[in-house]
Amino acid sequence: MPPMPTTDPAARRRTLPADARITFDPAASDGWPLRRFSRAGAGRGALMFQGGRGDVFEKYLEALGDWHDRGWAVTAFDWRGQGGSGRLCADPHVGHCDDFAPWIDDLAGVWRAWTARHDGPHVIVGHSMGGYLALRALLDGVIRADAVVLVAPMLGLRSPVGAWVGGRVARTMRRHGDPARPAWKSHERPGRLARQALLTADDARYADEAWWLDANPVLRLGPPSWAWLDEAFVATARLRADPALATLTTPVLMLVAEDDRLVDPRAAAQVAGRLPDATLVQFGKGAAHELLREADPVRGRAMAAIDDFLARHAA
Repeated sequence: MPPMPTTDPAARRRTLPADARITFDPAASDGWPLRRFSRAGAGRGALMFQGGRGDVFEKYLEALGDWHDRGWAVTAFDWRGQGGSGRLCADPHVGHCDDFAPWIDDLAGVWRAWTARHDGPHVIVGHSMGGYLALRALLDGVIRADAVVLVAPMLGLRSPVGAWVGGRVARTMRRHGDPARPAWKSHERPGRLARQALLTADDARYADEAWWLDANPVLRLGPPSWAWLDEAFVATARLRADPALATLTTPVLMLVAEDDRLVDPRAAAQVAGRLPDATLVQFGKGAAHELLREADPVRGRAMAAIDDFLARHAA
């Protein structure tokens, strides 16, 4: 991949830093190769970022670079079954899983090894599905963090037919036919709304994803399978009802877009209200799902909220 000129405003978002390490680390449970990004820090502590369904860590080089500039050692890995971490079904463009449990195991294994090598404080930032998985791992006690940031976390799903009907449709479709077949043809969700409108109002940042996928087509993923969709409805409902929420004393910052069309912002706010030490920051009109890749006013406010939270809880 040719280096981007330094005068290009997209250079920070479209260039792997010279000191970054890209590795394929074996998962602790079964040796599955997980594609991982890492940069050493300057004594601030260690921060892990985990993206959502279909994400690759390249989409978040800007945020990872910002945190690295603040002294953090940073890392992120592609979830098994997406990005550069292989696939879980025959169709490489379907985001499939039979169960979310292997992702929790993968996170726990990487977290244990990584925190053992890096001095704290240890922070995890999870976006969308990554936010759900981070919170689930904390509630299950398989990771321990000094502070947690959940960005547009998937704690409930938005569905064109409503969550109750959507969940039952997903369960029926999973049971009748190949559970690994795509749930729809488009990338994020069915419907006429343009994909960019679901994610970000920033044209340049939205274009970054296509740039990376064109450069490395193996990273490309499409819609979820019916099995993934069924698991997502069931798993998020189970988490919302988990009594362990009331006992999680780890400080949590939750950033929520009130007009999010992919995940349910009301469900996230309800979960925040049950956590003993949670700070909820809500974003109104002009903020879509990918708050860390939004237009500068929204993104700047999100990053500032994270910086302030970490200064108070992960000093």
